[in-house]
Amino acid sequence: MSTRGVVTVFLGAAVMFTLVAQGDARTGSTRVSGVRVRAAPLDNPDGMRPGLAPVSSTRDRSAAVRLIGKLRVRGMGPKTGYTRARFGDNWADTATGVPYARNGCRTRDDLLARDGEDVEYRRGSGCVVVSMKLRDPYTGRTIRWHRRRADEIQVDHVVPLSYEWRMGASRWPMAKRMRIANDPLNLMPVYGDANEAKGGSGPASWLPPVRGVRCAYVVRFTQVALKYDLPVTRADKTAMLAQCRQTTPGRRSRGGN
Repeated sequence: MSTRGVVTVFLGAAVMFTLVAQGDARTGSTRVSGVRVRAAPLDNPDGMRPGLAPVSSTRDRSAAVRLIGKLRVRGMGPKTGYTRARFGDNWADTATGVPYARNGCRTRDDLLARDGEDVEYRRGSGCVVVSMKLRDPYTGRTIRWHRRRADEIQVDHVVPLSYEWRMGASRWPMAKRMRIANDPLNLMPVYGDANEAKGGSGPASWLPPVRGVRCAYVVRFTQVALKYDLPVTRADKTAMLAQCRQTTPGRRSRGGN
């Protein structure tokens, strides 16, 4: 092949790679053939990539068990005094020290843009997401969402805010509570009914209906708890270890436990 031919092939390959694997400058995630590539939590320690991809290899599941083993345990305190406002205004872009903070977009929109496919913004806005497609990691549903049906997709706090409050966040300064409430590591756009079924539950009481992502889910729960030095209940830690000690994750269960 001539030198000119080699250059042509190289340029063509480069263009094809650009079309197939496209980075998203705002969210830091990657698309392959237009589809968001989900990240396993062990490969996504800052929560900037979408997902949950299953934790499937024996090596990764062993690493997950070691990570969960680092969690502190304590009894759960009362919910007295808890309100959503204790963690700052709902989705306001006012937290500091976490990704996306003070970028001019509301936190919810940042997360919809991170995990959504075929994302469309309100005319004249680079922030406000008005429609998208979501492959919900908790239920396996593919949801074609529009802002008119806002609650069909909700942004889950992996470690629920009320759980955080009862496990020690009631004594944190407001700035730390705002960080954990707006940290992408702790946020997951999901099917609204699944989020409402979860409520403020820990992993001993609620797990995603899709069995194959349960280890990934509890790893994400662990990552958040360790980052913020938050203990978990003994029952929750036992349930989390059990999910990642299983050798062959299944596909789906009928219930949430």
